[in-house]
Amino acid sequence: MSVFLEVEHVTTYRYNKPVEFSTHHVMFRPRPAHDIRVLSSTLEVSPHSIQYWKHDVFSNSVAVVEPRVPADMLQFRARFVIEHFGVKNLELPLAPEAENYPFQYGDEDRLDLATFLPQQYPEDQAALREWVAQFLPRRGTIHTRDILGNLNAAIRGDFRYQSRDAMGTQRPAETLDRRSGTCRDFALLMMEVVRGLGIAARFVSGYLYDATLDTTNPPVIRNTGLQQGARQIESRDDPLVLGGGATHAWLHVFLPGAGWVPYDPTNTLVGGADLIRVAYTRKPEQAAPVSGSWTGAASDFAGMDVAVSVKRIGQQVEPALAR
Repeated sequence: MSVFLEVEHVTTYRYNKPVEFSTHHVMFRPRPAHDIRVLSSTLEVSPHSIQYWKHDVFSNSVAVVEPRVPADMLQFRARFVIEHFGVKNLELPLAPEAENYPFQYGDEDRLDLATFLPQQYPEDQAALREWVAQFLPRRGTIHTRDILGNLNAAIRGDFRYQSRDAMGTQRPAETLDRRSGTCRDFALLMMEVVRGLGIAARFVSGYLYDATLDTTNPPVIRNTGLQQGARQIESRDDPLVLGGGATHAWLHVFLPGAGWVPYDPTNTLVGGADLIRVAYTRKPEQAAPVSGSWTGAASDFAGMDVAVSVKRIGQQVEPALAR
């Protein structure tokens, strides 16, 4: 079954008088693969700008925007329609040698994963090791998926989600000490803990579908085999999620056999059709949705607003197999 989602993302910078802008880099566009298909994509920029697209070092899609005139507002307005097929990640088989922790990557995997194995905050590792010890057996092994699932659940259950408008991410040790943070903080914390266990992980930015913020009542499109495109309305009962209405962050963990598996410690998700990835990077700073600068006095800056809307606009259900 696939789900059709419409994403609208508007970021607006306001100034007290016209200022000049440098080249900006924008990462709003969902990253397609076997589980996500981008059906339409638009990016409107005000004031008048020149745009072109490129791939960064991680092959994320980046819009390069060159504003041509001074202005008292810089706005990026993007709209995407995607088809999300979702993946049942917990059913993906692990390679036999990776079913239990600890395990070792093969030589080829270690070479390819070298960027995503080192910890970014070595001075925080003592605190992280002390915290993760409760999830590890005193002797023997533990199922690899169990330790990752326990970490994912513990952050959601023991830490308080707290939105923050300020840019940047808390240090992992600070998140541990505060027992609170944003989705970026939680993703970084789990990523650093996982890397400390010798398992490759990468930071992921994107969007989150939250049914409680969706005022639409989308149709379910059933392929009956007799009437293509026949429609039927069905109700949904989605669990409460945190982090909707803004950009979202989680992580990917590389498990031999299953590949890159998404974990969202903010919501205890392991993939599914509610996470819409835009970019993955080695560290959070590389996944900024907008980066650039402007020329003027510090007092000229009047503020920034970000609005993200994710709506379900349809659902495709495959026909049952004949018996």
